[in-house]
Amino acid sequence: MKFKFKPPPPKKLRKTTLKRFLIRRTIFYVLPNVFFNFIIAYASFQELGYTHFFSGTQNLARLTLPMAVFLPVVLTIDIINRVIIAAEQEAIEFTVDEQLNKKKLMTKLSILHGVVTGSLVLFVLLLAQYNLSEQYKLDATAMAVVVGVLAGVLSVVFVYLPVWRLRRWMFRKVMLV
Repeated sequence: MKFKFKPPPPKKLRKTTLKRFLIRRTIFYVLPNVFFNFIIAYASFQELGYTHFFSGTQNLARLTLPMAVFLPVVLTIDIINRVIIAAEQEAIEFTVDEQLNKKKLMTKLSILHGVVTGSLVLFVLLLAQYNLSEQYKLDATAMAVVVGVLAGVLSVVFVYLPVWRLRRWMFRKVMLV
């Protein structure tokens, strides 16, 4: 005998516009990402007093590369899922095409966003490593701020970019009189 557990139904959302919905989600994503990534980087870098790009146990690449890969993946999956649920509950003014394979879109976009962002951050780190001398030491506080700002920028970009790609399959509701 198999037991099948039904997932709980999503919480009923209030009626709003897509723009307000995205602004609210952006605030919910940006504030914790900036705060926690700054705190983690600051606590990690203060151990040595200074840091390097790739060398040493507490380096900048160790914190930024995983964040640059996984943050876009998680945000892309989450925001697409939330927008589709809001459209199904008629909480926003759009509907999503029923022909859309939601899981395929989420998987494809999340992998693409993670790989591209991770590659860009790796390229910038390698470029900075190449252009700065080997004896150059990075200030721990400044690098923690950079990591926090990067997390905030990625949070904003990957709230709006997946929805921009999803808009291809979204249509405004038409009221028939």
